[in-house]
Amino acid sequence: MADSLSTGLGEEKEKENEDRERDTKAVKTDQNKEKDGITDTPGFHDKNGGDRDRKGNLSDLSLVRFITTELTRGYFLEHNEAKYTERRERVYTCLRIPKELEKLMTFGFFLCLDTFLYVFTLLPLRVILALLRLLTVPCCGLGGSRLLQPAQVCDVLKGFIMVFCYSMMSYVDYSMMYHLIRGQSVIKLYIIYNMLEVADRLFSSFGQDILDALYWTATEPKEKKRAHIGVIPHFLMAVLYVFLHAILIMVQATTLNVAFNSHNKSLLTIMMSNNFVEIKGSVFKKFEKNNLFQMSNSDIKERFTNYILLLIVCLRNMEQFSWNPDHFWVLFPDVVMVITSEVAVDVVKHAFITKFNDISADVYGEYRASLAFDLVSSRQKNAYTDYSDSVSRRMGFIPLPLALLLIRVVTSSVKIQGSLSFMCVLLFYLGMITLKVLNSIVLLGTSCMFVKEANMEEKLSDPPPSVASSRANSRANRAKNAHTAPQQEPTSDKAGVSLASGISLPTDKPESASSTIPKSDSDTFLTTPDEDDEDKIINTDSGLEGEGLNHRAPKKDLLEIDRFTICGNRID
Repeated sequence: MADSLSTGLGEEKEKENEDRERDTKAVKTDQNKEKDGITDTPGFHDKNGGDRDRKGNLSDLSLVRFITTELTRGYFLEHNEAKYTERRERVYTCLRIPKELEKLMTFGFFLCLDTFLYVFTLLPLRVILALLRLLTVPCCGLGGSRLLQPAQVCDVLKGFIMVFCYSMMSYVDYSMMYHLIRGQSVIKLYIIYNMLEVADRLFSSFGQDILDALYWTATEPKEKKRAHIGVIPHFLMAVLYVFLHAILIMVQATTLNVAFNSHNKSLLTIMMSNNFVEIKGSVFKKFEKNNLFQMSNSDIKERFTNYILLLIVCLRNMEQFSWNPDHFWVLFPDVVMVITSEVAVDVVKHAFITKFNDISADVYGEYRASLAFDLVSSRQKNAYTDYSDSVSRRMGFIPLPLALLLIRVVTSSVKIQGSLSFMCVLLFYLGMITLKVLNSIVLLGTSCMFVKEANMEEKLSDPPPSVASSRANSRANRAKNAHTAPQQEPTSDKAGVSLASGISLPTDKPESASSTIPKSDSDTFLTTPDEDDEDKIINTDSGLEGEGLNHRAPKKDLLEIDRFTICGNRID
Protein backbone atom coordinates (compact mmCIF):
# COMPACT_ATOMS: atom_id res chain seq x y z
CA MET A 1 0.00 0.00 0.00
CA ALA A 2 2.74 2.43 0.91
CA ASP A 3 4.54 1.71 -2.32
CA SER A 4 1.37 2.24 -4.36
CA LEU A 5 0.59 5.50 -2.56
CA SER A 6 4.14 6.74 -3.04
CA THR A 7 4.05 5.85 -6.74
CA GLY A 8 0.63 7.60 -7.07
CA LEU A 9 1.96 10.71 -5.38
CA GLY A 10 5.05 10.60 -7.55
CA GLU A 11 2.95 10.41 -10.70
CA GLU A 12 0.83 13.37 -9.55
CA LYS A 13 3.97 15.42 -8.85
CA GLU A 14 5.33 14.52 -12.28
CA LYS A 15 2.06 15.65 -13.89
CA GLU A 16 2.16 18.90 -11.91
CA ASN A 17 5.76 19.48 -12.98
CA GLU A 18 4.83 18.79 -16.60
CA ASP A 19 1.90 21.23 -16.35
CA ARG A 20 4.18 23.87 -14.88
CA GLU A 21 6.70 23.36 -17.66
CA ARG A 22 3.93 23.68 -20.25
CA ASP A 23 2.67 26.88 -18.59
CA THR A 24 6.12 28.43 -18.59
CA LYS A 25 6.59 27.46 -22.24
CA ALA A 26 3.22 28.99 -23.16
CA VAL A 27 4.06 32.21 -21.29
CA LYS A 28 7.40 32.45 -23.08
CA THR A 29 5.81 31.89 -26.47
CA ASP A 30 3.15 34.56 -25.75
CA GLN A 31 5.84 37.03 -24.73
CA ASN A 32 7.80 36.33 -27.91
CA LYS A 33 4.68 36.84 -30.02
CA GLU A 34 3.93 40.13 -28.29
CA LYS A 35 7.50 41.30 -28.95
CA ASP A 36 7.19 40.40 -32.66
CA GLY A 37 3.80 42.12 -32.93
CA ILE A 38 1.88 38.88 -33.63
CA THR A 39 -1.47 38.41 -31.92
CA ASP A 40 -3.47 35.25 -31.61
CA THR A 41 -6.72 34.93 -33.49
CA PRO A 42 -9.68 33.77 -31.39
CA GLY A 43 -10.61 30.16 -32.09
CA PHE A 44 -7.07 28.92 -32.90
CA HIS A 45 -4.88 27.16 -30.32
CA ASP A 46 -1.35 25.95 -30.01
CA LYS A 47 -0.74 22.26 -30.55
CA ASN A 48 1.19 22.11 -27.28
CA GLY A 49 -1.55 23.87 -25.36
CA GLY A 50 -3.55 20.78 -24.52
CA ASP A 51 -6.72 20.73 -22.48
CA ARG A 52 -5.57 23.59 -20.34
CA ASP A 53 -5.49 26.05 -23.34
CA ARG A 54 -8.88 24.85 -24.55
CA LYS A 55 -10.42 25.42 -21.16
CA GLY A 56 -8.56 28.67 -20.49
CA ASN A 57 -9.46 30.32 -23.82
CA LEU A 58 -13.15 29.47 -23.82
CA SER A 59 -13.81 32.77 -22.11
CA ASP A 60 -11.82 34.59 -24.83
CA LEU A 61 -14.00 33.23 -27.66
CA SER A 62 -16.73 35.76 -27.10
CA LEU A 63 -18.65 38.21 -29.26
CA VAL A 64 -17.53 41.08 -27.08
CA ARG A 65 -13.86 40.39 -27.76
CA PHE A 66 -14.49 40.11 -31.52
CA ILE A 67 -16.35 43.43 -31.61
CA THR A 68 -13.65 45.04 -29.45
CA THR A 69 -10.97 43.81 -31.84
CA GLU A 70 -12.85 45.13 -34.86
CA LEU A 71 -13.30 48.51 -33.22
CA THR A 72 -9.73 48.91 -32.03
CA ARG A 73 -7.63 47.34 -34.78
CA GLY A 74 -5.52 49.75 -36.84
CA TYR A 75 -3.44 49.99 -40.03
CA PHE A 76 -0.78 52.30 -41.41
CA LEU A 77 -1.17 54.00 -44.82
CA GLU A 78 2.52 54.78 -45.05
CA HIS A 79 3.19 51.10 -45.66
CA ASN A 80 1.93 51.69 -49.22
CA GLU A 81 2.93 55.30 -49.69
CA ALA A 82 3.49 55.10 -53.46
CA LYS A 83 -0.03 53.96 -54.23
CA TYR A 84 -1.75 56.62 -52.18
CA THR A 85 0.52 59.35 -53.52
CA GLU A 86 -0.40 58.30 -57.05
CA ARG A 87 -4.09 58.41 -56.21
CA ARG A 88 -3.72 61.90 -54.78
CA GLU A 89 -1.90 63.07 -57.91
CA ARG A 90 -4.73 61.70 -60.04
CA VAL A 91 -7.20 63.78 -58.07
CA TYR A 92 -5.05 66.88 -58.51
CA THR A 93 -4.77 66.15 -62.24
CA CYS A 94 -8.55 65.95 -62.57
CA LEU A 95 -8.85 69.25 -60.73
CA ARG A 96 -6.32 70.89 -63.07
CA ILE A 97 -7.95 69.60 -66.26
CA PRO A 98 -10.72 72.27 -66.48
CA LYS A 99 -8.21 75.12 -66.24
CA GLU A 100 -5.67 73.64 -68.67
CA LEU A 101 -8.35 72.49 -71.10
CA GLU A 102 -10.05 75.88 -71.21
CA LYS A 103 -6.69 77.54 -71.84
CA LEU A 104 -6.26 75.33 -74.88
CA MET A 105 -9.88 75.81 -75.97
CA THR A 106 -9.60 79.60 -75.66
CA PHE A 107 -6.39 79.70 -77.66
CA GLY A 108 -7.85 77.40 -80.30
CA PHE A 109 -11.07 79.43 -80.44
CA PHE A 110 -9.17 82.61 -81.29
CA LEU A 111 -7.15 80.71 -83.88
CA CYS A 112 -10.39 79.61 -85.57
CA LEU A 113 -11.78 83.15 -85.22
CA ASP A 114 -8.68 84.56 -86.90
CA THR A 115 -9.05 82.13 -89.79
CA PHE A 116 -12.79 82.84 -90.04
CA LEU A 117 -12.33 86.63 -90.06
CA TYR A 118 -9.67 86.27 -92.73
CA VAL A 119 -12.33 85.15 -95.22
CA PHE A 120 -14.38 88.32 -94.65
CA THR A 121 -11.62 90.90 -94.29
CA LEU A 122 -8.24 90.23 -95.89
CA LEU A 123 -9.21 87.64 -98.50
CA PRO A 124 -11.36 90.07 -100.58
CA LEU A 125 -8.55 92.65 -100.51
CA ARG A 126 -5.98 90.06 -101.56
CA VAL A 127 -8.22 88.91 -104.41
CA ILE A 128 -8.63 92.51 -105.62
CA LEU A 129 -4.87 93.07 -105.53
CA ALA A 130 -4.23 89.85 -107.45
CA LEU A 131 -6.80 90.76 -110.11
CA LEU A 132 -5.29 94.24 -110.46
CA ARG A 133 -1.89 92.68 -110.96
CA LEU A 134 -3.35 90.30 -113.52
CA LEU A 135 -4.93 93.17 -115.46
CA THR A 136 -2.19 95.78 -115.23
CA VAL A 137 1.05 93.85 -115.64
CA PRO A 138 1.68 93.08 -119.35
CA CYS A 139 2.42 89.47 -120.06
CA CYS A 140 5.24 90.23 -122.52
CA GLY A 141 7.35 92.14 -120.05
CA LEU A 142 7.64 89.47 -117.38
CA GLY A 143 10.65 87.73 -118.87
CA GLY A 144 9.29 84.21 -118.29
CA SER A 145 8.46 84.77 -114.62
CA ARG A 146 5.12 83.98 -113.01
CA LEU A 147 2.21 86.25 -113.80
CA LEU A 148 0.82 85.64 -110.30
CA GLN A 149 2.53 84.28 -107.25
CA PRO A 150 1.29 80.89 -105.95
CA ALA A 151 -0.32 82.53 -102.91
CA GLN A 152 -2.18 84.97 -105.18
CA VAL A 153 -3.39 82.12 -107.37
CA CYS A 154 -4.80 80.37 -104.30
CA ASP A 155 -6.49 83.58 -103.17
CA VAL A 156 -8.11 84.09 -106.58
CA LEU A 157 -9.36 80.49 -106.58
CA LYS A 158 -10.86 80.97 -103.11
CA GLY A 159 -12.57 84.15 -104.25
CA PHE A 160 -14.07 82.50 -107.33
CA ILE A 161 -15.26 79.55 -105.26
CA MET A 162 -17.06 81.90 -102.87
CA VAL A 163 -18.69 83.82 -105.74
CA PHE A 164 -19.90 80.72 -107.56
CA CYS A 165 -21.20 79.06 -104.41
CA TYR A 166 -22.98 82.20 -103.23
CA SER A 167 -24.79 82.47 -106.55
CA MET A 168 -25.86 78.83 -106.16
CA MET A 169 -26.93 79.36 -102.52
CA SER A 170 -29.24 82.20 -103.56
CA TYR A 171 -31.59 79.61 -105.09
CA VAL A 172 -31.98 77.74 -101.79
CA ASP A 173 -35.12 78.75 -99.89
CA TYR A 174 -34.37 78.83 -96.18
CA SER A 175 -38.04 79.26 -95.17
CA MET A 176 -39.17 76.22 -97.12
CA MET A 177 -36.39 74.17 -95.54
CA TYR A 178 -37.43 75.37 -92.07
CA HIS A 179 -41.08 74.36 -92.47
CA LEU A 180 -40.08 71.06 -94.07
CA ILE A 181 -37.93 70.16 -91.09
CA ARG A 182 -40.44 71.46 -88.57
CA GLY A 183 -43.07 69.06 -89.88
CA GLN A 184 -41.02 66.02 -88.91
CA SER A 185 -41.36 64.14 -85.64
CA VAL A 186 -38.99 64.65 -82.74
CA ILE A 187 -37.31 61.25 -83.02
CA LYS A 188 -36.79 61.67 -86.75
CA LEU A 189 -35.21 65.08 -86.20
CA TYR A 190 -32.93 63.63 -83.56
CA ILE A 191 -31.74 60.96 -85.99
CA ILE A 192 -31.30 63.57 -88.73
CA TYR A 193 -29.18 65.76 -86.44
CA ASN A 194 -26.89 62.85 -85.57
CA MET A 195 -26.53 61.95 -89.24
CA LEU A 196 -25.64 65.56 -90.01
CA GLU A 197 -22.87 65.54 -87.41
CA VAL A 198 -21.34 62.40 -88.93
CA ALA A 199 -21.67 63.85 -92.44
CA ASP A 200 -20.01 67.09 -91.30
CA ARG A 201 -16.96 65.15 -90.10
CA LEU A 202 -16.82 63.22 -93.36
CA PHE A 203 -17.02 66.42 -95.41
CA SER A 204 -14.38 68.13 -93.27
CA SER A 205 -12.06 65.16 -93.59
CA PHE A 206 -12.25 64.99 -97.37
CA GLY A 207 -12.90 68.64 -98.19
CA GLN A 208 -9.48 70.03 -97.34
CA ASP A 209 -7.89 67.36 -99.53
CA ILE A 210 -10.02 68.57 -102.44
CA LEU A 211 -9.01 72.18 -101.86
CA ASP A 212 -5.33 71.34 -101.46
CA ALA A 213 -5.43 69.27 -104.63
CA LEU A 214 -6.87 72.29 -106.46
CA TYR A 215 -4.23 74.68 -105.09
CA TRP A 216 -1.34 72.37 -105.97
CA THR A 217 -2.72 71.62 -109.43
CA ALA A 218 -3.02 75.34 -110.18
CA THR A 219 0.43 76.27 -108.88
CA GLU A 220 2.46 73.20 -109.84
CA PRO A 221 5.56 74.06 -111.91
CA LYS A 222 4.90 73.55 -115.59
CA GLU A 223 8.17 71.77 -116.30
CA LYS A 224 6.96 68.77 -114.34
CA LYS A 225 5.22 65.93 -116.08
CA ARG A 226 1.46 66.29 -115.96
CA ALA A 227 -0.05 63.77 -113.52
CA HIS A 228 -3.46 65.31 -112.91
CA ILE A 229 -6.82 65.73 -114.62
CA GLY A 230 -6.59 69.50 -115.00
CA VAL A 231 -7.39 72.66 -113.09
CA ILE A 232 -11.00 73.02 -114.26
CA PRO A 233 -12.16 69.57 -113.03
CA HIS A 234 -10.49 70.22 -109.66
CA PHE A 235 -12.15 73.63 -109.52
CA LEU A 236 -15.58 72.13 -110.23
CA MET A 237 -15.04 69.51 -107.53
CA ALA A 238 -14.08 72.23 -105.05
CA VAL A 239 -17.17 74.32 -105.93
CA LEU A 240 -19.41 71.27 -105.55
CA TYR A 241 -17.84 70.38 -102.21
CA VAL A 242 -18.17 73.87 -100.72
CA PHE A 243 -21.78 74.14 -101.89
CA LEU A 244 -22.80 70.73 -100.49
CA HIS A 245 -21.01 71.38 -97.21
CA ALA A 246 -22.75 74.75 -96.88
CA ILE A 247 -26.12 73.09 -97.51
CA LEU A 248 -25.34 70.49 -94.86
CA ILE A 249 -24.49 73.18 -92.29
CA MET A 250 -27.67 75.06 -93.25
CA VAL A 251 -29.78 71.97 -92.53
CA GLN A 252 -27.95 71.55 -89.24
CA ALA A 253 -28.63 75.18 -88.27
CA THR A 254 -32.28 74.84 -89.32
CA THR A 255 -32.71 71.75 -87.16
CA LEU A 256 -31.24 73.63 -84.22
CA ASN A 257 -33.57 76.54 -84.93
CA VAL A 258 -36.58 74.20 -84.88
CA ALA A 259 -35.39 72.85 -81.54
CA PHE A 260 -35.20 76.39 -80.12
CA ASN A 261 -38.69 77.27 -81.33
CA SER A 262 -40.41 74.08 -80.17
CA HIS A 263 -42.95 74.59 -77.40
CA ASN A 264 -41.87 71.90 -74.94
CA LYS A 265 -38.13 72.12 -75.72
CA SER A 266 -38.01 68.32 -75.92
CA LEU A 267 -35.90 68.29 -79.08
CA LEU A 268 -33.40 70.71 -77.57
CA THR A 269 -33.12 68.51 -74.47
CA ILE A 270 -32.52 65.43 -76.63
CA MET A 271 -29.82 67.24 -78.62
CA MET A 272 -28.09 68.30 -75.42
CA SER A 273 -28.25 64.77 -74.05
CA ASN A 274 -26.50 63.64 -77.22
CA ASN A 275 -23.39 65.42 -75.96
CA PHE A 276 -23.35 63.23 -72.86
CA VAL A 277 -23.55 60.12 -75.04
CA GLU A 278 -20.21 61.29 -76.43
CA ILE A 279 -18.68 60.67 -72.99
CA LYS A 280 -19.65 57.00 -73.17
CA GLY A 281 -18.04 56.58 -76.57
CA SER A 282 -14.75 58.25 -75.64
CA VAL A 283 -13.94 57.81 -71.96
CA PHE A 284 -13.51 54.03 -71.88
CA LYS A 285 -11.15 53.83 -74.86
CA LYS A 286 -7.39 53.69 -74.83
CA PHE A 287 -5.83 57.06 -75.60
CA GLU A 288 -2.28 58.15 -76.15
CA LYS A 289 -0.94 61.69 -76.24
CA ASN A 290 -1.27 62.02 -80.02
CA ASN A 291 -4.81 60.62 -80.01
CA LEU A 292 -5.82 63.09 -77.32
CA PHE A 293 -4.33 65.90 -79.39
CA GLN A 294 -6.51 64.95 -82.36
CA MET A 295 -9.55 64.80 -80.13
CA SER A 296 -8.77 68.20 -78.58
CA ASN A 297 -8.53 69.77 -82.04
CA SER A 298 -11.85 68.20 -82.95
CA ASP A 299 -13.45 69.63 -79.79
CA ILE A 300 -12.10 73.12 -80.58
CA LYS A 301 -13.54 73.00 -84.09
CA GLU A 302 -16.86 71.64 -82.84
CA ARG A 303 -17.22 74.32 -80.19
CA PHE A 304 -16.47 77.16 -82.61
CA THR A 305 -18.90 75.74 -85.18
CA ASN A 306 -21.61 75.52 -82.53
CA TYR A 307 -21.09 79.18 -81.65
CA ILE A 308 -21.57 80.17 -85.30
CA LEU A 309 -24.69 77.98 -85.54
CA LEU A 310 -26.12 79.65 -82.45
CA LEU A 311 -25.38 83.05 -84.01
CA ILE A 312 -27.27 82.02 -87.17
CA VAL A 313 -30.23 80.80 -85.08
CA CYS A 314 -30.37 84.11 -83.18
CA LEU A 315 -30.21 86.11 -86.43
CA ARG A 316 -33.08 84.16 -87.99
CA ASN A 317 -35.24 84.44 -84.89
CA MET A 318 -34.57 88.14 -84.44
CA GLU A 319 -35.51 88.74 -88.06
CA GLN A 320 -38.85 86.97 -87.58
CA PHE A 321 -39.64 89.21 -84.59
CA SER A 322 -38.63 92.45 -86.37
CA TRP A 323 -35.39 92.72 -84.37
CA ASN A 324 -37.22 93.12 -81.08
CA PRO A 325 -34.54 93.06 -78.33
CA ASP A 326 -36.98 91.48 -75.87
CA HIS A 327 -37.04 88.31 -77.91
CA PHE A 328 -33.28 87.97 -77.58
CA TRP A 329 -33.64 87.57 -73.82
CA VAL A 330 -36.15 84.81 -74.49
CA LEU A 331 -33.51 82.93 -76.49
CA PHE A 332 -30.67 83.75 -74.12
CA PRO A 333 -31.34 81.00 -71.48
CA ASP A 334 -31.41 78.30 -74.16
CA VAL A 335 -28.18 79.60 -75.67
CA VAL A 336 -26.47 79.56 -72.27
CA MET A 337 -27.80 76.06 -71.59
CA VAL A 338 -26.39 74.71 -74.85
CA ILE A 339 -22.97 76.33 -74.28
CA THR A 340 -22.83 75.15 -70.66
CA SER A 341 -23.62 71.57 -71.59
CA GLU A 342 -20.94 71.62 -74.29
CA VAL A 343 -18.30 72.92 -71.86
CA ALA A 344 -19.32 70.47 -69.12
CA VAL A 345 -19.15 67.49 -71.48
CA ASP A 346 -15.68 68.47 -72.71
CA VAL A 347 -14.36 68.91 -69.16
CA VAL A 348 -15.74 65.59 -67.91
CA LYS A 349 -14.59 63.75 -71.02
CA HIS A 350 -11.02 65.03 -70.89
CA ALA A 351 -10.77 64.63 -67.10
CA PHE A 352 -11.61 60.94 -67.19
CA ILE A 353 -9.57 60.24 -70.33
CA THR A 354 -6.46 61.67 -68.66
CA LYS A 355 -7.26 59.75 -65.47
CA PHE A 356 -7.76 56.35 -67.10
CA ASN A 357 -4.71 56.70 -69.38
CA ASP A 358 -2.31 58.30 -66.83
CA ILE A 359 -1.80 61.44 -68.93
CA SER A 360 -0.54 64.54 -67.17
CA ALA A 361 -2.40 67.84 -67.38
CA ASP A 362 0.80 69.46 -68.66
CA VAL A 363 0.18 67.84 -72.03
CA TYR A 364 -2.30 70.61 -72.90
CA GLY A 365 0.57 73.08 -72.70
CA GLU A 366 2.35 71.01 -75.34
CA TYR A 367 -0.76 71.11 -77.49
CA ARG A 368 -0.85 74.91 -77.23
CA ALA A 369 2.80 75.08 -78.21
CA SER A 370 2.17 72.88 -81.24
CA LEU A 371 -0.71 75.07 -82.42
CA ALA A 372 1.37 78.18 -81.79
CA PHE A 373 4.19 76.70 -83.84
CA ASP A 374 1.86 76.51 -86.85
CA LEU A 375 1.04 80.20 -86.56
CA VAL A 376 4.67 81.27 -86.15
CA SER A 377 5.96 79.01 -88.93
CA SER A 378 3.37 80.40 -91.37
CA ARG A 379 5.01 83.83 -90.96
CA GLN A 380 8.47 82.55 -91.89
CA LYS A 381 10.16 83.16 -95.24
CA ASN A 382 10.26 79.42 -95.96
CA ALA A 383 6.53 78.96 -95.28
CA TYR A 384 4.86 76.51 -97.63
CA THR A 385 1.22 77.02 -96.68
CA ASP A 386 -1.16 79.74 -95.60
CA TYR A 387 -2.09 79.86 -91.95
CA SER A 388 -5.81 79.38 -92.66
CA ASP A 389 -5.02 76.18 -94.55
CA SER A 390 -2.75 75.05 -91.72
CA VAL A 391 -5.60 75.43 -89.22
CA SER A 392 -7.88 73.53 -91.59
CA ARG A 393 -5.45 70.65 -91.77
CA ARG A 394 -4.76 70.62 -88.06
CA MET A 395 -8.30 70.95 -86.72
CA GLY A 396 -10.47 70.01 -89.65
CA PHE A 397 -12.03 73.49 -89.56
CA ILE A 398 -12.73 74.67 -93.13
CA PRO A 399 -13.98 78.27 -93.00
CA LEU A 400 -15.30 78.61 -96.58
CA PRO A 401 -18.64 76.72 -96.19
CA LEU A 402 -19.39 78.26 -92.80
CA ALA A 403 -18.54 81.77 -94.03
CA LEU A 404 -20.67 81.23 -97.13
CA LEU A 405 -23.67 80.24 -95.01
CA LEU A 406 -23.23 83.21 -92.68
CA ILE A 407 -23.06 85.61 -95.65
CA ARG A 408 -26.23 84.05 -97.05
CA VAL A 409 -28.11 84.40 -93.75
CA VAL A 410 -26.93 87.98 -93.10
CA THR A 411 -27.79 89.22 -96.60
CA SER A 412 -31.26 87.67 -96.39
CA SER A 413 -31.92 88.92 -92.85
CA VAL A 414 -30.57 92.46 -93.08
CA LYS A 415 -31.98 94.81 -95.72
CA ILE A 416 -29.62 97.54 -96.92
CA GLN A 417 -31.43 100.64 -98.20
CA GLY A 418 -30.13 104.17 -98.46
CA SER A 419 -26.74 105.78 -98.09
CA LEU A 420 -26.85 105.54 -94.28
CA SER A 421 -27.12 101.78 -94.48
CA PHE A 422 -24.11 101.62 -96.78
CA MET A 423 -22.14 103.78 -94.34
CA CYS A 424 -23.05 101.41 -91.51
CA VAL A 425 -21.93 98.44 -93.58
CA LEU A 426 -18.63 100.19 -94.35
CA LEU A 427 -18.03 100.99 -90.70
CA PHE A 428 -18.86 97.42 -89.75
CA TYR A 429 -16.38 96.12 -92.32
CA LEU A 430 -13.67 98.45 -91.00
CA GLY A 431 -14.44 97.23 -87.49
CA MET A 432 -14.03 93.62 -88.62
CA ILE A 433 -10.67 94.44 -90.20
CA THR A 434 -9.58 96.14 -86.97
CA LEU A 435 -10.66 93.11 -84.94
CA LYS A 436 -8.82 90.79 -87.32
CA VAL A 437 -5.59 92.80 -87.13
CA LEU A 438 -5.68 93.10 -83.34
CA ASN A 439 -6.50 89.42 -82.95
CA SER A 440 -3.63 88.46 -85.25
CA ILE A 441 -1.15 90.65 -83.38
CA VAL A 442 -2.14 89.26 -79.98
CA LEU A 443 -2.13 85.69 -81.27
CA LEU A 444 1.28 86.11 -82.88
CA GLY A 445 2.80 87.51 -79.68
CA THR A 446 1.23 84.79 -77.56
CA SER A 447 2.35 82.11 -79.99
CA CYS A 448 5.93 83.35 -79.94
CA MET A 449 5.85 83.16 -76.16
CA PHE A 450 4.52 79.58 -76.22
CA VAL A 451 7.12 78.51 -78.79
CA LYS A 452 9.91 80.09 -76.75
CA GLU A 453 8.74 78.39 -73.56
CA ALA A 454 8.70 75.03 -75.35
CA ASN A 455 12.23 75.62 -76.78
CA MET A 456 11.02 75.08 -80.34
CA GLU A 457 12.80 78.01 -82.01
CA GLU A 458 15.29 75.71 -83.71
CA LYS A 459 12.53 73.93 -85.58
CA LEU A 460 11.54 77.19 -87.27
CA SER A 461 14.77 77.10 -89.28
CA ASP A 462 14.10 73.61 -90.60
CA PRO A 463 13.49 73.47 -94.36
CA PRO A 464 9.99 72.55 -95.53
CA PRO A 465 9.39 68.95 -96.61
CA SER A 466 10.34 68.18 -100.18
CA VAL A 467 7.34 68.14 -102.49
CA ALA A 468 9.09 65.99 -105.09
CA SER A 469 9.62 63.08 -102.72
CA SER A 470 6.96 60.45 -103.10
CA ARG A 471 5.34 58.48 -100.35
CA ALA A 472 6.70 55.15 -101.52
CA ASN A 473 10.29 56.42 -101.60
CA SER A 474 9.92 57.86 -98.12
CA ARG A 475 8.67 54.56 -96.76
CA ALA A 476 11.40 52.61 -98.54
CA ASN A 477 14.06 54.93 -97.12
CA ARG A 478 12.67 54.58 -93.64
CA ALA A 479 12.65 50.80 -93.96
CA LYS A 480 16.22 50.82 -95.28
CA ASN A 481 17.44 53.06 -92.44
CA ALA A 482 15.62 50.95 -89.88
CA HIS A 483 17.21 47.79 -91.32
CA THR A 484 20.78 49.04 -91.67
CA ALA A 485 21.19 51.55 -88.87
CA PRO A 486 20.22 51.08 -85.23
CA GLN A 487 16.91 52.55 -84.26
CA GLN A 488 17.27 55.99 -82.75
CA GLU A 489 15.33 56.81 -79.64
CA PRO A 490 13.29 60.01 -79.71
CA THR A 491 14.61 62.87 -77.67
CA SER A 492 12.56 65.40 -75.78
CA ASP A 493 12.97 69.04 -75.03
CA LYS A 494 12.44 70.77 -71.74
CA ALA A 495 8.75 71.28 -72.28
CA GLY A 496 8.14 67.60 -72.88
CA VAL A 497 7.45 67.81 -76.62
CA SER A 498 8.85 64.65 -78.17
CA LEU A 499 11.14 65.13 -81.15
CA ALA A 500 10.58 62.07 -83.29
CA SER A 501 12.76 61.07 -86.17
CA GLY A 502 10.36 62.73 -88.59
CA ILE A 503 11.73 66.20 -87.69
CA SER A 504 15.34 67.07 -88.38
CA LEU A 505 17.08 69.40 -85.99
CA PRO A 506 19.98 71.64 -87.08
CA THR A 507 23.32 70.00 -86.26
CA ASP A 508 26.95 70.57 -87.01
CA LYS A 509 26.91 67.95 -89.79
CA PRO A 510 23.69 68.39 -91.73
CA GLU A 511 24.70 66.02 -94.51
CA SER A 512 25.24 63.06 -92.22
CA ALA A 513 22.13 63.88 -90.23
CA SER A 514 19.98 64.02 -93.33
CA SER A 515 21.27 60.65 -94.44
CA THR A 516 20.37 58.92 -91.18
CA ILE A 517 17.21 60.77 -90.17
CA PRO A 518 14.33 60.33 -92.65
CA LYS A 519 12.35 63.37 -93.66
CA SER A 520 8.66 63.49 -92.91
CA ASP A 521 6.20 64.41 -95.64
CA SER A 522 3.05 64.54 -93.57
CA ASP A 523 2.41 68.15 -94.53
CA THR A 524 2.71 67.38 -98.23
CA PHE A 525 0.48 64.33 -98.19
CA LEU A 526 -2.39 65.17 -95.91
CA THR A 527 -3.23 61.71 -94.69
CA THR A 528 -1.72 59.83 -91.79
CA PRO A 529 -2.03 56.04 -92.12
CA ASP A 530 -1.82 53.67 -89.25
CA GLU A 531 1.55 52.27 -88.29
CA ASP A 532 0.50 48.73 -89.13
CA ASP A 533 -0.36 49.75 -92.68
CA GLU A 534 2.98 51.52 -93.03
CA ASP A 535 4.81 48.42 -91.91
CA LYS A 536 2.95 46.28 -94.42
CA ILE A 537 3.77 48.67 -97.27
CA ILE A 538 7.39 48.93 -96.18
CA ASN A 539 7.75 45.17 -96.05
CA THR A 540 6.23 44.68 -99.50
CA ASP A 541 8.29 47.46 -101.09
CA SER A 542 11.65 46.54 -99.60
CA GLY A 543 11.21 42.77 -99.40
CA LEU A 544 11.55 42.61 -95.62
CA GLU A 545 9.02 40.06 -94.47
CA GLY A 546 9.98 39.31 -90.92
CA GLU A 547 12.39 42.08 -89.98
CA GLY A 548 10.20 45.08 -90.85
CA LEU A 549 7.95 44.69 -87.85
CA ASN A 550 10.92 44.59 -85.52
CA HIS A 551 12.19 47.97 -86.75
CA ARG A 552 9.10 50.10 -86.40
CA ALA A 553 9.29 53.84 -86.83
CA PRO A 554 9.05 55.93 -83.68
CA LYS A 555 5.80 57.57 -82.64
CA LYS A 556 4.80 60.65 -84.60
CA ASP A 557 5.53 64.05 -83.16
CA LEU A 558 2.68 66.39 -82.32
CA LEU A 559 3.80 68.63 -85.17
CA GLU A 560 3.31 65.75 -87.62
CA ILE A 561 -0.36 65.23 -86.78
CA ASP A 562 -2.00 66.96 -89.69
CA ARG A 563 -5.68 67.07 -88.85
CA PHE A 564 -8.36 64.89 -87.30
CA THR A 565 -10.12 62.45 -89.57
CA ILE A 566 -13.51 60.91 -88.88
CA CYS A 567 -11.67 58.75 -86.35
CA GLY A 568 -10.38 61.72 -84.42
CA ASN A 569 -9.83 59.46 -81.40
CA ARG A 570 -8.26 56.70 -83.46
CA ILE A 571 -6.60 54.01 -81.39
CA ASP A 572 -3.22 52.75 -82.56
